[in-house]
Amino acid sequence: MAKQFTKDDDALLAELGVDAEVKQSASYTPQEERVIAGFEEILRFVEEQGRVPRHGEENDIFERLYAVRLDRIRLLTEFHGLLQKFDTAGVLHAAKGIQDDSPSDEASDDELLAALGVEPVGGNDITALKHVRPTEERKSPDEVAQRIRCEDFEVFRPVFERVQRDLSAGVRKTSRYQENAAINRGDLFIIEGQKAFVADMDKEFRTEYERNNRRLRVIYDNGTESNLLLRSLQRALYKDENGRRILASDSDVPALFAGDQSEDDLESGRIYVLRSLSEHPFIAKNRDVIHKIGVTGGDIKKRIANAKKDPTYLLADVELVESYRLANINRTKLEQVIHQFFAAARMDLQLQDRFGENIEPREWFLVPLSAVQKLVEVLKDGRIEQCQYAPDSAQIIDTKTGKPV
Repeated sequence: MAKQFTKDDDALLAELGVDAEVKQSASYTPQEERVIAGFEEILRFVEEQGRVPRHGEENDIFERLYAVRLDRIRLLTEFHGLLQKFDTAGVLHAAKGIQDDSPSDEASDDELLAALGVEPVGGNDITALKHVRPTEERKSPDEVAQRIRCEDFEVFRPVFERVQRDLSAGVRKTSRYQENAAINRGDLFIIEGQKAFVADMDKEFRTEYERNNRRLRVIYDNGTESNLLLRSLQRALYKDENGRRILASDSDVPALFAGDQSEDDLESGRIYVLRSLSEHPFIAKNRDVIHKIGVTGGDIKKRIANAKKDPTYLLADVELVESYRLANINRTKLEQVIHQFFAAARMDLQLQDRFGENIEPREWFLVPLSAVQKLVEVLKDGRIEQCQYAPDSAQIIDTKTGKPV
């Protein structure tokens, strides 16, 4: 129950500048709450950007929708009394101090929404707030993608050091980032005064506006990283007046996957390809297309020295048939990528070790050496996501063209 103040209380509080009146909480109809929620989104934009939202194709889709909504609110004066007390920035009447350069001859709301690819819902009632997202939905992946400390930054440090030397020597050039230009794994940029390296890219997905997007792992030269979305990076680079793409030099090692290392590269290990020397009839018959493929940071020859005692190597000696040096790359992730790529050709094996325990080796594949060599090429070129392995033809296929790479 609310406290009832005495006259002495009132006098004391008044001297302290405190209003002793027990205020009733504001009560709004569902319609008014929706109007207020939509208006608060506009105010949040103004607070973050220091200006009212603008129309124009060069601006973000939500900014353009906020601009449409603000135009509509300004026209529907019956809501001004409701919103006036929330309007700390004075956007209802384009208050002085707020930059308002929205053209007065803009197209109608429906025309603009149609140009944005948004289907208007029937009617022009502002209370419908067709484009207001719920609070939880407004916590978009862009907002969640905060920079954190890069735990394995030492793997990437040599990349930034080499790039800086190349830029200083004029070996590399930079160019202004163009709107919506492609971003690929291994690309380097300058954004907000920092160098940024796209170390990894997740699978592509479709947004609620039917646009392709994907989550990135971006490493910055100050030792932090972020998992922002591809389109967020594109937008940030374009809006940054000094946003630049760092162009590759002719001698650049492709995408952290080094065949010939320079002296400042940090060796991460090797991809190795082994062939079994087992006399098992099936293995002996198919020896040329049965390979163990893995990634290690240790000495391969030491690892396979006692192969005939290890079920991992099919309890038989093996020979090393191919090896590729790695630089500045996450071995575990790379091995996962390789094994997933050849998953359809994985051999289903079960052996018993010397203690009678069942072992299922997971790194043996029915894959010819030529396919492994081709995989290394598409890894270097950053094309692996548009390729797949076809076990029937034992070839790597470009999924866009359907032809062997």
